[in-house]
Amino acid sequence: MLGIDDILQAMQADMELIAVVLAANYLLAVVCAVREVMNSRTSQGSIAWLLSLLLLPFPTAFLYLVFGWKFFDDYAIDRIKLGRTLRPVRARDLALIDREASHQWPVLTGVAELPFLAGNKVELLIDGAETFGSIFDGISKAERYLLVQFYILRDDRLGRELADKLIERARAGVSVYVLYDEVGSSSLPAAYRQRLRAAGIEIAAFNQRHKFLQFYGPARLNYRNHRKIVVADGETAWVGGHNVGVEYLGEDTHFGAWRDTHVRVRGPAALACALVFREDWEWATGEMLPGDPPDLVATPGDQSVLVMGTGPADRLEECAIAFTDVIAQARERLWIVSPYFVPDTDVRTALFAAQMRGVDVRIMLPEKPDHWLVWLASIAHADGMVDHGVSMYRYTDGFLHQKVLLMDDRIASIGSVNFDNRSFAINFEITLWFQHRDTIASVETMLLKDFEVCRKVSRAEVAGRPLLWRFITQAARLFSPIL
Repeated sequence: MLGIDDILQAMQADMELIAVVLAANYLLAVVCAVREVMNSRTSQGSIAWLLSLLLLPFPTAFLYLVFGWKFFDDYAIDRIKLGRTLRPVRARDLALIDREASHQWPVLTGVAELPFLAGNKVELLIDGAETFGSIFDGISKAERYLLVQFYILRDDRLGRELADKLIERARAGVSVYVLYDEVGSSSLPAAYRQRLRAAGIEIAAFNQRHKFLQFYGPARLNYRNHRKIVVADGETAWVGGHNVGVEYLGEDTHFGAWRDTHVRVRGPAALACALVFREDWEWATGEMLPGDPPDLVATPGDQSVLVMGTGPADRLEECAIAFTDVIAQARERLWIVSPYFVPDTDVRTALFAAQMRGVDVRIMLPEKPDHWLVWLASIAHADGMVDHGVSMYRYTDGFLHQKVLLMDDRIASIGSVNFDNRSFAINFEITLWFQHRDTIASVETMLLKDFEVCRKVSRAEVAGRPLLWRFITQAARLFSPIL
C-alpha cells in the first residue's frame, strides 16, 4: 500500500514534468512571437497572434506552427529560385518575348519573373471529358518525357486510366515524372505508387524530402501544392482546375455534373510550365531535371501566353498583387469565376472601386458546397458584395469548380487559383494569362453560356436571410485568413 510520502513523491515528479512542459511551451510561444514580429505582413493579423500567444500560449503556439509559420524559405533562396533570373535572358536569346504584351502588363510579368512568350497555340477545354481526352491523347504521343502534377490524385477509374497511359509510355522509353500533394492525395494508396515505380516512373510527394515537415505533419495541412500541370516533351502543356478523380468527370453521385475548365497550350509557354514543375520537383526530391535544348522550341501559333507560378515562397503576396492589379485596370467588365470566394481587404476594396467606376463586375460561385466552412465564409463575403452593388451569380447546373477571370477585351486567366486567401498567399499555384482576341472571345462565349444557368443573388435575398444563418456565415468569415 502506498504511503503519503510515495504519493507526494509521485506528485512532485508529475509537477516537475508539467513545469518542464509549460516552460517549453512558453519558450515556443516567445519564439513564435519574435518570428511574427520580424515577418509581419499585416498589423491586424500580427496583433491577433501576439495577443493570443501572450494570453493563451497553449495551444496558440502549436496553432501558429501550423497556420502562421512558413516553412519554404529555402525554396525561395534555392538555386531554383535564383535560376529564374536567367529565364528572360534565355527567352530573349530565342526571340520568343512578346515585348508589347510584357510592357502592357509589368506587374504580371514581375510576379511571374517571366515575360509573355509568343508563338503559342491555345485551346480551351471545357469539363472533364474534353480535358482528360486531350491530356490522354497528348500522353500517348509523348516521345521524350512527361511531367505530371496534380493536387488530387485518386486510385479510381480515372486515376487507374492515367496510370495505364503513363506506364505504357514509360515502357516505350519515355521518361515520366509524377508529383502529387500529400494533403490533396492523402487517400492515394501505396500500391498505386509502387505500381508506377515498378514500371520505371519517378513519383514523389511534394514534401517528402523535408524531414521536419514530415515529422511535423500538421504543417502540411496548411501549405499545399495546388498546381495542376501536365507537360509532354516540352511542346504541349495542360493547366487548369481539374484533378484526377471521377468526380471531375461528373460521375460522383453527390455532386453530379462538374463544371470545370482547363487549357491546352502548344509552344514556348509549355517550356515555362515545365520550369515551374522542375522547381517543385527539385524541392520535393533534391534532383534537378534536365532542361530542353533551345533548338527544340517550336512556335505553332500566334498567341502570347504568360505563365505565372506563385506560392508561399514568394517574398510578397505576389498572387494577390497580380490579381489586384488586373482588377484595378478594369474599365468595362470584370468577370470572375471561382468555387470559393474569400478575398482579403485589398481585393475587396479593388472590387468595390471597379464597381463604383462603372465596371460590369460579375462574380460566379457554386450554388452547392463541397467544403462547408469555406462555403459559409464565401456566402458572408458574397452578401457583402451584393450590398455594395456587385453582381453575384450562383451556378445551378451542378458543382462549379473552374478558376477563370475575364477583364474587358484585354486579358483572361485560367489556372488553379481560387479567389481566396489560401490561393493568394498560402498555396503553390499556377495561372496562365492570355491577351489574344481569339482566346478572350472563347472565354467570353464559355462564360456567357455559364451565366445562362446561374441565378443572380438579389439584395432582397440577402436582406431576408435569417438572423441565425447570418451569424453562422459571419462566424465562418472569421476564419478567412486560413481558408
